[in-house]
Amino acid sequence: MLLAMLLNLVLASFVFLSFIRDGSAGITSSFIRSEWPAVDIPLDHEAFAVPKGYNAPQQVHITQGDYDGKAVIISWVTTEEPGHSHIQYGTSENKFQTSEEGTVTNYTFHKYKSGYIHHCLIEGLEYETKYYYRIGSGDSSREFWFKTPPKVDPDSPYKFGIIGDLGQTFNSLSTLEHYIQSGAQTVLFVGDLSYADRYQYNDVGLRWDTWGRFVERSTAYHPWLWSAGNHEIDYMPYMGEVVPFKNYLYRYTTPYLASNSSSPLWYAVRRASAHIIVLSSYSPFVKYTPQYMWLKEELKRVEREKTPWLIVLMHVPLYNSNGAHYMEGESMRSVFESWFIEYKVDVIFAGHVHAYERSYRYSNVDYNITGGNRYPLPNKSAPVYITVGDGGNQEGLASRFLDPQPEYSAFREASYGHSTLEIKNRTHAIYHWNRNDDGKKVPTDSFVLHNQYWGHNRRRRKLKHFLLKVIDEVASM
Repeated sequence: MLLAMLLNLVLASFVFLSFIRDGSAGITSSFIRSEWPAVDIPLDHEAFAVPKGYNAPQQVHITQGDYDGKAVIISWVTTEEPGHSHIQYGTSENKFQTSEEGTVTNYTFHKYKSGYIHHCLIEGLEYETKYYYRIGSGDSSREFWFKTPPKVDPDSPYKFGIIGDLGQTFNSLSTLEHYIQSGAQTVLFVGDLSYADRYQYNDVGLRWDTWGRFVERSTAYHPWLWSAGNHEIDYMPYMGEVVPFKNYLYRYTTPYLASNSSSPLWYAVRRASAHIIVLSSYSPFVKYTPQYMWLKEELKRVEREKTPWLIVLMHVPLYNSNGAHYMEGESMRSVFESWFIEYKVDVIFAGHVHAYERSYRYSNVDYNITGGNRYPLPNKSAPVYITVGDGGNQEGLASRFLDPQPEYSAFREASYGHSTLEIKNRTHAIYHWNRNDDGKKVPTDSFVLHNQYWGHNRRRRKLKHFLLKVIDEVASM
């Protein structure tokens, strides 16, 4: 097994030596799909079914609970009464050896009163272990499971799913079902969850509830790492609601304190071989602001020898050649792009634009308002930028791409879908974007993502010599 793993690493290293620029270079897909109507699923649909039993837990979702993947936060809602914020869990089905107590709260939004929202942190878990858990009591209790990630290690393989701008339409349901079938282990969610803000008064809270039940088929089993979009702001002064992100922050918690963040809207975690940084497009980020100061320090904490893959999530794309939301990410790009290049970020995932687009490694750091190069230029140290705001929400697709297609744009298509990033080892990962085509998943865009840190010639030679030495030692046994 050890020899097979080492041979796989060597093979990956040799593959790395040849430059692969896969995918469809500079392509604007001409595919036009026959989509289901961009309207929300009716309230009486089985996708929103309320679990049976008095005060049965619903809207169950889990996320990472610490910095390194040995904790989870499990959240759920009870509607009739608070009940117990009690979780039983263990490593054998129907045998719950351990228990943990959480917290419960609720809130109002206009005249809507939320259910009782429970959050429970479970710490000290073992890596690569399947845990079963039970919430609720009596006949109304419910049981689920989750798997912890491998230990933080440069060669830990791991498969992420990437979803954005999901909503709760039949297109959304297709995306969610395809993700569940993908074999991915954790979702990187790039903002815009329920689209409840397209409703008014009590229906806002109601549609947050239906969305929680809608995604539970995945979120109760797979951790989702959350980031917030514009549809989470819920700024509605005509209803007397002026506190941004109120619904979102009560319902969806993040492990922000573990990364020394002052806000749940921006944070970082390490998972397997990846260091994942979540930014907030709709919070202050210019110089001296909390988010700016936090990111400056968090980038210094990244240890590429332990977590070679550096991934950033945000809602508004920094590079976007679609007419929808064009240039909205320019202010954040001007602030952070030089850092992303300096620290050799591998890939940046964003949403917001209801289409799919992937870039080459380009940057625009030489430009300022008084001089420099006016257009983005190829830059081997730049991230790949990928927009996946194509989850399926009720606003429909953004099909108006700019013409001609910019040189930085590698592939773009206005279709619904989801992505996966399968990390193989420290040197390469396999990326796929999968289109929803009349209810079927169709792999449409893919490429080999080479790690920016281990792509450095000196480190690559160091890795090659190390692997050859180990293979010689194994062969001599």
